Amino acid sequence: MEQLTLSIMERDVTFATTELARSPRLSAPLSSLAHFGFLTLPSFSMIAFTSAIEVLRMANYVGRAQHYRWSVLTPDGVAARASNGMTVKPTRTLEEAGMPDVLIVCGGTQIRSVVDSDIKTLLGDVAQQGVPLGGICTGAYALMSAGLLDDYRCTVHWEDLSALHKEFPRVHFADELFVIDRDRLTCTGGTAPLDLMLNLVESRLGQSLAAQVSEQFILERIRSASDPQPIPVDARVGFSRAELIEVVRLMEANIEEPLSLEELARLVQLSQRHLQRMFKVYLSVSPTHYYLTLRLRRARDLLRTTDASIARVTTVCGFHSPCHFSKAYRAQFGHAPSVERRQPN
Repeated sequence: MEQLTLSIMERDVTFATTELARSPRLSAPLSSLAHFGFLTLPSFSMIAFTSAIEVLRMANYVGRAQHYRWSVLTPDGVAARASNGMTVKPTRTLEEAGMPDVLIVCGGTQIRSVVDSDIKTLLGDVAQQGVPLGGICTGAYALMSAGLLDDYRCTVHWEDLSALHKEFPRVHFADELFVIDRDRLTCTGGTAPLDLMLNLVESRLGQSLAAQVSEQFILERIRSASDPQPIPVDARVGFSRAELIEVVRLMEANIEEPLSLEELARLVQLSQRHLQRMFKVYLSVSPTHYYLTLRLRRARDLLRTTDASIARVTTVCGFHSPCHFSKAYRAQFGHAPSVERRQPN
């Protein structure tokens, strides 16, 4: 994954939290997406590409039907070489493969140098025909460069958030694994395309089949669009902020018995006022709010992935009152803790 410009330590990204934060679905029914086109650009990420395609393949396998087909594309039909040196065949032109139901750009380490006027024209022509567009790994950069993500919500790998936010101010960046906004789908790198595609499979073929696909890949659960991508705290604030990083580590290590602000400040030899100022400047929240969010996310993980009772989760995550836990959980996630047990992941 190319680090387009790593300036997360000075990051001033403002994520959409208004109506834009409620990511609407594709304008065309998700159930209509059966033919996926993957536009592979030179040095594309093989793990992101194969994570996406393998979900479709496995859906056909466990569903015992040809629910999906896919085409690997390049502008000239010549197979692009991935960042690991491998190529994928057969590779065709868009004309040879036929227009897919959705075209997903697969980017990688050389994205800035490979997105030229021909790529932008191709994407613009596809958009003009009303075909949904997507980007995985750095593929979203191609859409941004062509002006095709203006006024859309999207997500990119955490390494690139700050630089791209400054370069494309009309794009609304979200700190999420993947985003579906009307006729645009964007996804971070690595294995996150697994989650995007599993959610698309669930929308078309149902939760049961999506769960079977997930089980074949030995996934703990299917992550949703509401799941934030994990951003290392040292990347958020910069390696030079050792005290702040240490405070976050202390918070992560003391979930069941939360430390007070006074204790945290004393352990890193800072004043409480200075500690509060650092959190506000570098993480845009107070230490108390950051700590609470850590505990609530841990609670959600436990509710989704274990059989621990809600009462037990309440205690393990440092809440001494079930009422306080339920109220904080609802404020953070928009529903009560019990909903996690009623809804399959």
